[in-house]
Amino acid sequence: MSISERQKEERELRKERILSGALTVFKTKGLDGATMDEIAAESGFGKATLYYYFSSKEEVFCGILDRGWTSLWMSLEEDIHSETGPRETFINILIKIARNAQHKRNEYEFMFNAPKAISHIENKDQTWRSYQNQLYAILKGLLEDGIAKGEFPKLDLNLMFKAIGGLFVGLIFMGEENKDITAGDIEELLNNLITAPRN
Repeated sequence: MSISERQKEERELRKERILSGALTVFKTKGLDGATMDEIAAESGFGKATLYYYFSSKEEVFCGILDRGWTSLWMSLEEDIHSETGPRETFINILIKIARNAQHKRNEYEFMFNAPKAISHIENKDQTWRSYQNQLYAILKGLLEDGIAKGEFPKLDLNLMFKAIGGLFVGLIFMGEENKDITAGDIEELLNNLITAPRN
């Protein structure tokens, strides 16, 4: 028996509700402190429904990260494939990430901070990591191309990437909540960080 489009939609909506409820539980209790009972209660479902979709709280945890990283990745496609120079493409990608984060602040804080808490979840269960790794590789590639073209100063690539990442996350989550981050904000962040003279 095949399932109808309506049934598929209902399943997706239930899954979304579970992930949203779980996000609230994980933010207050952490992975170790959260229970499937609390996730079910916060989602407004019984445990049978919760276990229909997820076999463990670790699976729910990874489900939130999968949803977030897949959605982020899809939103960046146009910027990644643009024909602009490395610096402009780099800035445009950061602006898109910042705007996504400002609209889904709790989810993005979780996406950027939660992975530190899951060293005991096997890598094969962390499918979201492929999107994270690809995005970081693209951003590093843009920095590398930008350095080669003189659009960024000649600094250690890994150090520069980590420093920009740290400042960028701070700009998103510690800045004004409803202020849109602009190209000017990103340029200022880059210029403050890398005021080395260009060759």
